[in-house]
Amino acid sequence: MAMTHLPDLAALIEVNDDATVSRTVLKAEGARIVLFSFDTGQELSEHTAAMPVLLHLIDGALTVTAGGETVDLDPGGVIHLPAREAHSLVATQPSRMVLTMLDPRS
Repeated sequence: MAMTHLPDLAALIEVNDDATVSRTVLKAEGARIVLFSFDTGQELSEHTAAMPVLLHLIDGALTVTAGGETVDLDPGGVIHLPAREAHSLVATQPSRMVLTMLDPRS
């Protein structure tokens, strides 16, 4: 299997005014990477994922709520969420985030 190299995830997505943008940049064995950008005040309402996920903030600031707990995620911070954990988030400033979906079945 060939190696996949993405040298600069931040360069692959921009923040758009009054919008949430997502872009899948990698589908590989065991993982998928989706980049998100959020303008201030944009949010993802409560939802679940069928697999464990990692949220890694590139820049900006997000407030993430899951399992009755709320965390302010700062640049460089990572949150792990188990499969089917209900969660939501809101951008408190323009933000870019890496979502890594971990799928041991693939």
